[in-house]
This record gives sequence, C-alpha cells and structure tokens, in this order.
Amino acid sequence: MGRISIFLLGVFLLCCCTSMAETEYKKYKDPRQRLGVRIKDLMSRMTLEEKIGQMTQIERSVASTEVTKKYMIGSVLSGGGSVPAQRASAKTWIDMVNGFQKGSLSTRLGIPMIYGIDAVHGHNNVYKATIFPHNVGMGATRDPELVKKVGVATALEVRATGIPYVFAPCIAVCRDPRWGRCYESYSEDPKVVQEMTIIVSGLQGDIPSKAQKGVPFVAGKDKVAACVKHYVGDGGTTRGINENNTVASWHELLSIHMPGYYNSIINGVSTVMVSFSSWNGVKMHANRDLVTGFLKNTLKFRGFVISDWQGIDKITSPPYANYSYSIQAGIHAGIDMVMVPYNYTEFIDGLTSEVKKGIIPMSRIDDAVKRILRVKFQMGLFEKPLADTRLIKELGSQEHRELAREAVRKSLVLLKNGESADPPLLPLPKKTSKLLVAGSHADNLGYQCGGWTIEWQGLGGNNLTVGTTVLKAIQDTVDPSTEVVYEENPDAGFVKSNGFSHAIVVVGEHPYAETQGDSLNLTISDPGRSTISNVCGSTKCVVIIISGRPVVIQPYLEFIDSLVAAWLPGTEGQGVADVLFGDYGFSGKLPRTWFKTVDQLPMNVGDPHYDPLFPFGFGLTTEPNTA
Repeated sequence: MGRISIFLLGVFLLCCCTSMAETEYKKYKDPRQRLGVRIKDLMSRMTLEEKIGQMTQIERSVASTEVTKKYMIGSVLSGGGSVPAQRASAKTWIDMVNGFQKGSLSTRLGIPMIYGIDAVHGHNNVYKATIFPHNVGMGATRDPELVKKVGVATALEVRATGIPYVFAPCIAVCRDPRWGRCYESYSEDPKVVQEMTIIVSGLQGDIPSKAQKGVPFVAGKDKVAACVKHYVGDGGTTRGINENNTVASWHELLSIHMPGYYNSIINGVSTVMVSFSSWNGVKMHANRDLVTGFLKNTLKFRGFVISDWQGIDKITSPPYANYSYSIQAGIHAGIDMVMVPYNYTEFIDGLTSEVKKGIIPMSRIDDAVKRILRVKFQMGLFEKPLADTRLIKELGSQEHRELAREAVRKSLVLLKNGESADPPLLPLPKKTSKLLVAGSHADNLGYQCGGWTIEWQGLGGNNLTVGTTVLKAIQDTVDPSTEVVYEENPDAGFVKSNGFSHAIVVVGEHPYAETQGDSLNLTISDPGRSTISNVCGSTKCVVIIISGRPVVIQPYLEFIDSLVAAWLPGTEGQGVADVLFGDYGFSGKLPRTWFKTVDQLPMNVGDPHYDPLFPFGFGLTTEPNTA
C-alpha cells in the first residue's frame, strides 16, 4: 500500500512539474517588464534557426501558415501590386495577414511576424483606398501639417486591412528629374524634404517628449511602423539613372541627402531601407561605413535596417552572381532584415552556413535580431498580434477623401495666367455657353494617380479603383447651363468651328515606376503635344500638366494662356476643379526647378548655371471668387 502511495505521489509531482513548466513565467511575454528586459529574455531562449528566421522577409505569394511556422519567418510583405485577390476587400486582407500570423504564433516561442506594404501615397495597393497626391505634389503644398494629416489617414487605412508596417516615406532628394522615382521625392531642396519628414509622426504617432532619441516608437493599434528610404543618396545618381552611382563629396552627402534622416530618427522612425544605388562606386547594400558606422553608431538609430527588394542580390554585377558573398557583404554592412523575397530557403541556408563557419559573427546576428524585436515590442505586436475589423470603415472614408481633395488644391502650381497686357484667364467662370475639355489625361483616373497605384507600374483607364477624374470634377462644378464638350484629341478645325468660350487641356505622362520611368527626353506623352497645338492655337486655353516631374513645355508656352502643374493628384480630381473655377485660390509653389531644355540637366536651385524656365519656389497666386 505504501509503495502504491509513493508511486501515486510521484506521478502527482511529475504532473505538477509538467504543468508548472507549461505555465512558466516568461518575462518577454509580460508587457509590464521594461523593453530591454523583454528583449534579453527572449533572445536568451532563441536558437540560431529562430534568429535567422526573424531576419528573413518573404513575399506573400510564397508565404503560408505552414511556411511562417516552419521557418519562423520574421516578416511577410506585399510587393507592388501583390494582393490576395483582385479588388480584395479589407476583410480579405485581414484574413490573409492573420493566416500568416497564426503560423508565427504557433511556433515554439510564438514570436509574431510583421507584415509590410508600400503605402507611398495612401494605401496604394488596395482597391477603394484613398490615393493622395504623390510626394512631389505634397512638396508643392509647403504644408508640413497637411502632410502629417495624410500620414495619420494613411496609417488608419493601412490598419483597416490588418497591416502594421509601411515602406514609407521616401525621403529622397531628387536632383535630376530624369530619375524615374522623382515623383517619390518631395523636392530638390533638402530643407523642404526635411520639413516633410513630419509624416513619420503622422504614421507612427508623436514621440513622447521624454523618449530616448533614436529608439523606434509606434503609438498603438491605429498607427503603423514607418520606413524611411532609400538610405542614402538615391536621388543623386548620375543622369538620374535608377539604382546608379551617386558621385558626391562627404559634405554634399551630409548636406543634401542626409538631413531627412536626422529628423526621422529623432522622431522615432522604426526602420530604414537601404538604397539600391551606390555612393562613389560603393553599393549602399554593402556599405558598412554608412550603414553601421554612421546610421547605427553615429546617429544612434536603434530600429532595424531593411534591404530593398532583392537588394543584397544586386551587390554583385550581374546580380546574384555570388549569392553567398552577397549575404556576407549585406549582413556585415549592417542590414538586419533581408527582403529576400522569394528564395527564402536559399537565404536561410546560406546565412546559417556562414554563421556556423564563423564568416559572420554571432554578435552581428544578435544585433540584427535585437533591433527587429525592439520594433515588434514597441509596436505592441506581442500583446495584439492579430488584426481585427474595427477600422474597416476607415478605408477610403469620406473624411480621408476630403483631406486628399484639400491636398490636391494646395499642390497645384499656377505657372502662367495670361500675358502681362491681358486679363488673367483663371479662375474660370462656372457659367459660360460652351466649354471644351480635351486631352488624354482629362478622363483617366489611372493616369491621374500615376505609378504605385493598384499595380506597381500603375494603370490607365477608370476601372482600377474608385475616384473622380478631372473631367467629372469639371462637369460637377460648372453651372448646369454650361455645355461641357469632351473631345480627347480634337483637330484645329473642330475647335474653331464650335465656338467654345475657352478650353481646358489635360495632358501629361503615362504611369511608370522606378527604372521604367527613367527618361532622357522628359516629353509629354503623345498625343499631348498635338492636342495643345490644335486646341490652344484655336481658342483661349488652360493647360493642366499631369506628371511626376517637370516636362518639356517651352515650345508650346506661347500658345498657352494659362498653365497649371498638377503633378500626380491621385483619386480626388475634384480638388483640381475647386481651384480652376475659383472656389479656392492657387497657392502651390514649385518643389522642383522647371527647366527650359533637358540639356540643362541636372540643374538645381543654387547652381552656378541656373537658368530655369520657372525657378524653384515659383507659383502665381489667385484669390477665390467671393460671389
């Protein structure tokens, strides 16, 4: 009997011990613990495999619940145009993100993954989201508080789809408009770019006054982790060629391309993305002096550094020529998370091998993982890893569309408004007999939004998402008695024979992104030039340029009565009509120098050879109609 009792007691104690082990207190799961304590506790429990998983970011098309669990993946992303379904609802996005997250939460340590997406002018991959003007237009507003509000609205729309991390803002200083990413830059002037980095506080929330500088900060479930990009000098490449070499002195790099990073780090930005480009021949993805030496050690940035899309592959020329070297060079430089994005097993195996061989020290791996965990803890991901549906109504909300409409109004730059001897043409009367609207961009929402809208390269047409074209805005603004005639590319005879009181011509560039947008001629897309000639040679006209940068306009300027730079205004075309017809005045200022000919490029304000068609900061103003 005694033996049985001892046996039963042993079984009981074993069960108790097992139960206690299962419910062991883990400091990293306790939000009451200090951040450093949580990181240290979790790090002490992690294997090399788990650490390298955290450093790996994969594309959603190769992700699954099983993959995130098996490989303990640290992050999943949507590339440009990568969506769970065409015209996917917010709920569909949430379900997808949560599916991946459940895989991560079911791992041994339950470390949540972080889902990232480009949201460079609103939540631009998502159907029915509010598409704000691209950064070049926001730079024209000269209104940092407005830019901050756009950040707040963007964060809400991104969170509405269950996503907590955005690859934005781009704080490049575009020094040559031939660069295909120039519209992602607020200005050629580093001071304007620096002011606009306040969008980081809009996306993440205002950092507390007593917070330690350089430590990432995200204010809660209505905010997102931001990513300033592309570090550093991406806007200064030779001839504006994307991913090319930026030739600049140390002083030029610090004074032109670096200031935006100072402000962003002070404001608690969570992540920094490395540029594809080189500085004086050294690939940024392999530049230890600038990534580890300056960004991490000098500027005291405590968030994590992420590569660009297949960025480490491009360390070699041609890309992917020596992948093991690329891994070594990128990680050694100070990249913490690698946007792989497809061949994740090769990356994981390669990095594991280099650590085990002693090529990459364990201290470098630990630095990377600490930084990644710091951001995840600061975001509250461990406490609330799964997205819910409470913010769905924020996607494309009327309040956000009104904000975007305001941004469009303030971004418009009036470059010409009649000759000195003639009365100004703008603002236009709402009541007139017959008004012509012409041009390839007048009734094309896709052209109006530009690249990075639904698809990576953007789309043409009116079926990509929900919004208001310039033509529809004009029709909704004029007096009901005004006859609006739309003819995309009329000939001169048509214009002369119809007795129009005046015409509005809307032309510009077709959508593009990145390298596909690099251009050595910067011309208006056909048939825009002939439309200007046919219409403006036959009646009084306003020409509206829809473009991501200044384009060649001088040959046609004498025929044009009024000229407006509308940049890439996004979905809310009503903002254009608001100003054209005088409900609001023109107030925008050029964020970029408008050149006479491309032979002058690169040409920026302050250059000794500065001879612009319209100088940096130029912009005529009008008063709103009081009637």
